[in-house]
Amino acid sequence: MLVDMKTVTLKVDNQGRVMLPSWWRKQAGVDASTELCVAVTEDGGLTLETREQGLRRARALLRKYIPEGVSLSKELIAERRREAALESKKHR
Repeated sequence: MLVDMKTVTLKVDNQGRVMLPSWWRKQAGVDASTELCVAVTEDGGLTLETREQGLRRARALLRKYIPEGVSLSKELIAERRREAALESKKHR
């Protein structure tokens, strides 16, 4: 989503490296050990985000399709327990 987007110009050095703005690194909690995810858009552009930012975005997208109060993890555990019980009955 490109709302309230800050635009900066970055330069690539002769080894292909780009210096990320310090304000963004501080805001995103990025340090020397942080892994970043880069995606290539349909038109060849790049998007860059931390794993945490990507997880938050993915969770927000999925939440639209899950009814309020539904826990997918609880449903999965219950389903696995039912399957285990059926398997147990087969082997008796």
